[in-house]
Amino acid sequence: MATPSEPAPTNCKVMLSKHVANGLLAEVSEGIKTLEKPPHLVGFLANNDPAALMYAQWTEKTCHENGFRYSLREVHRDNLEEAILAANVDPDVDGIIVYYPIFNNRQDQYLQQIVDVSKDVEGLSHRYIFNMYQNIRFLDPETKRQKCILPCTPLAIVKILEHLNIYNTVLPYGNRLHGHTICVVNRSEVVGRPLAALLANDGACVYSVDITGIQKFYRGTGLKLGRHEVEDVEGKELKDIVPLCDTVISGVPGDKYKFDTSLLRDGAVCINFSSEKNFGPEVKQKASIFVPSIGKVTIVVLLRNLLRLIQNKRMDDIKPAAATERPGTLEAAS
Repeated sequence: MATPSEPAPTNCKVMLSKHVANGLLAEVSEGIKTLEKPPHLVGFLANNDPAALMYAQWTEKTCHENGFRYSLREVHRDNLEEAILAANVDPDVDGIIVYYPIFNNRQDQYLQQIVDVSKDVEGLSHRYIFNMYQNIRFLDPETKRQKCILPCTPLAIVKILEHLNIYNTVLPYGNRLHGHTICVVNRSEVVGRPLAALLANDGACVYSVDITGIQKFYRGTGLKLGRHEVEDVEGKELKDIVPLCDTVISGVPGDKYKFDTSLLRDGAVCINFSSEKNFGPEVKQKASIFVPSIGKVTIVVLLRNLLRLIQNKRMDDIKPAAATERPGTLEAAS
């Protein structure tokens, strides 16, 4: 029996992202063996954000440890457009990543669109974003040879959910989150909204929570819709939504924000994708599984996306990214 000075025992499993990342890296190593030369990823850093620099350094380290080339190009933001356009036509560059924010306005959206679709490892160009929201999973739906690139951080969260067996592989491909109710806190255009769409397109009922209100992403009763729809949830607050959810995913960037864990249902799965700690240690008293960070998985997903870009450009039967697709996952063919 615990004394008053001792923490109460918990049954919560804290899962570190490195365990998921290591499994994905093993798959990536199989894909890279099919290539004649190491893939070359170029990162553009045009801001003074310490988090962006740290992400770039982690990416460089992971690339070098796993047989990829990586070049960090630090440029002034006024020269970034020209630098991206040059990399688009450079045959030595296989993939491009830009560390945002740059201007922190609509100009950043413009920069996302000028990255060549064949080198966009982040999946931020219009064609990829459109296909993601429309639940179109191939660039060539007729032949299904060229898979769409998905945004790295949302896809990293999906890979974690697959690792945790939240995805039910008994159900048909594309419906494997049917029956799950998920709360995503933060509806940013880079992570929160795409994540809600991905999860809903795979069958979940997703409550997307932001300071502007709550939206519900879903495919209708019995998953009758081919892609998700969105409706505003009027008259409800976070306290009304969270008790309904078996999975809670939070990514609020402010260091003052703390998720109210008293709202959690017993046994919920909790994932933090913010650089800040959205969940306090008390989350372990309610959650069955807690994932405190996802950064390592995001970087490995970046490498997987780069392999997929190379696969999409090749016309022979060698598919370097095929080794990264396990049966039952979001990206595997149906």
